[in-house]
Amino acid sequence: MDSVDPAGARVAIENLMFTYAERIDGGDFAGVAALFAKARMLGPEGELQGEGAEQIEAIYDRSTKLYEDGTPMTQHVTTNLQFAFAENGRTASVRSRFTVMQGLADFPLQCIITGYYEDRFAYDEEDGWHFTERRMKPKLLGDLSRHLKYDLGTA
Repeated sequence: MDSVDPAGARVAIENLMFTYAERIDGGDFAGVAALFAKARMLGPEGELQGEGAEQIEAIYDRSTKLYEDGTPMTQHVTTNLQFAFAENGRTASVRSRFTVMQGLADFPLQCIITGYYEDRFAYDEEDGWHFTERRMKPKLLGDLSRHLKYDLGTA
């Protein structure tokens, strides 16, 4: 089994991470779930939230508000990506920061949440690079009342 080119791996992984932001902002929960078909999602303390596409899609369906245009009216921004590759280059972990902005006609554009993603990825010949795990660690909370269907402090 040959090692994987780190530069190409980095681009592929970045594309997965940025595709997540594009799909969640587009209200495409099935598309988000497809990214996590071989992955599990963890909460801030490492608790399992869901695993596989069906469970991940259900998480977003029950937690995220959508508006008339079918989107959550958000913009997810992912920055400060820090990569660590296994010696053979076929698995990687990436720590990054996220910032979510939201704006509605009656809700001025503002930052509603920031935090960290701790992601793990794997490479296989069949699917290329894919998520194996995402841990979301919120850091700063703004007004999430227009974004989530529940109070993050009590969920």
